Amino acid sequence: MPDVPERPEDGVSRVLCFVAHPDDIDFGAAGTVAQWTAAGVVVEYCIMTDGDAGGFSDEHRPDIVDRRRKEQRAAARLVGVETVHFLGYRDGYLEPSLELVAGVVELIRSVRPHIVLSMHPERNWERLQKSHPDHLACGEAVTRAIYPAVENPYAFPDLAARGLDAYRVPWLWFFGGPTQLENHFVDVTDHVEDKMRALRFHASQHPDLERMDKTVRAFLTANAQRGGLAADRSAEVFHVVPVNTEATIAGF
Repeated sequence: MPDVPERPEDGVSRVLCFVAHPDDIDFGAAGTVAQWTAAGVVVEYCIMTDGDAGGFSDEHRPDIVDRRRKEQRAAARLVGVETVHFLGYRDGYLEPSLELVAGVVELIRSVRPHIVLSMHPERNWERLQKSHPDHLACGEAVTRAIYPAVENPYAFPDLAARGLDAYRVPWLWFFGGPTQLENHFVDVTDHVEDKMRALRFHASQHPDLERMDKTVRAFLTANAQRGGLAADRSAEVFHVVPVNTEATIAGF
């Protein structure tokens, strides 16, 4: 695995995050996002599905899609994110189709981020709940889009005709993948409360918010310990992949 700089986020001013469902980004990376936006980084979210299969109560069913979008927008604003894109695919039916890949390519070429953050395309057998099929499909679609489609001027020529030219993404960050691939720990101690408040906006998904709070805090503490941080620290963890950096060569 290539060495990753201690702070691959240095010099970054734009980040684009792709996830399958409303609330995925808040579980996986809201502390890191809050840290980025506090430093002046512009972060945008793209939610691929409509979240219609989520929830725990029949009383939420009639308006679940609208409710989940409102929850996600509110959670995003709390951590400094103003722009949330919703692709509207059906929850539980996501596939890395050509249509989905084209949509990802279009958004990346439009935003031109320094970091693309996504759910991991590889299954985590240690905790299978991280590897919902929609999560895997999200990660696979983003990976297919980033290389080679986003940077190939001859891929999706209709986009180029609309002024969305090819773009070389420097960094791809994944979360939720196999533990053995994790290579970057972000100390989010100063933004844990932001993360927890963001998660609490997703009340339609969590019948026991207090248990959710304790569980997430425990995961953050365990992450920090695995990353060699001090005992009183909290961390989010990623598999960082250099795509177009000084450490990479096109075609290899």
